[in-house]
Amino acid sequence: MSNQPSHPVPQRIALVFNPAVPDAEAITREIDAFIRPRLPASDAKTFSQVEFPAAVRAEPFDLVIALGGDGTLLRVSHACAKKKIPVLGVNLGRLGFLAELQRDNWASRLEQVLAGKYWIETRMMLHVKQERGGKILGEWDVINECAVTRSGGMKMVRLETSIDGQPLTIYAADGLITATPTGSTAYALAAGGPILPPELRNILLIPVAPHLSVERAIVLPDGAEVTIRLHSEAPAVLSCDGQHQEEMLNHDRVFIRSSELSARLIRARDRGYFYRNIAARLNRNPQSAE
Repeated sequence: MSNQPSHPVPQRIALVFNPAVPDAEAITREIDAFIRPRLPASDAKTFSQVEFPAAVRAEPFDLVIALGGDGTLLRVSHACAKKKIPVLGVNLGRLGFLAELQRDNWASRLEQVLAGKYWIETRMMLHVKQERGGKILGEWDVINECAVTRSGGMKMVRLETSIDGQPLTIYAADGLITATPTGSTAYALAAGGPILPPELRNILLIPVAPHLSVERAIVLPDGAEVTIRLHSEAPAVLSCDGQHQEEMLNHDRVFIRSSELSARLIRARDRGYFYRNIAARLNRNPQSAE
């Protein structure tokens, strides 16, 4: 990377912490105290994760620092996507696939970011719609994935799936995940899907515990639209990034395509960080993910 600043020095900074994470508020205060003497003209404000969505709608920010686990970073990135505000993650959780800074060694890289020496990684999002009887019940933009899964009991669901209006298959399974490259290291990875580099713009289809139906993951191009129709009297649920849980009834349809929004994550490391992270996390050695 060049030694020259690649971005303007941020002035309007929001620090957002997850109050459910031990020490999150205390570390937020430490970072706030670190920022103020280095950017004396800056306006740094602190919010809890619950307060922040309303704050970002009301105020402009140049940069947001999210302190918590990957779930915190996802929620903050959702809130920032419409305004294209970049987010810097500080991992206070376990895996931390998405965060740039770690609990015990954030200072040097944060100083680099405050000097404008960073790059922005743009990650695709998906737009999800749920339809019942021709009526749209809800719409969501997701960073990781949406999943249609059985809800309680042991009975599998049948999911009629089409790509761009053309029939693909009827999955008989515990569920079906539609994921972004970001989501390929989340639920999709646990279900046996492939890992996709974050800069790709592909849609990933992964069945969960399929029975006598298509078992392999399918990678679709950007621009494809996935339609999933539920054929089951058994309880089912639509989950979007694990944040929105919606009941699915028999014959409900879900439409998934790439979103016009993107998540923007701040990176101070070189672009090879992703592969080092993957190797470290999968080897259960988070200390080496640098």
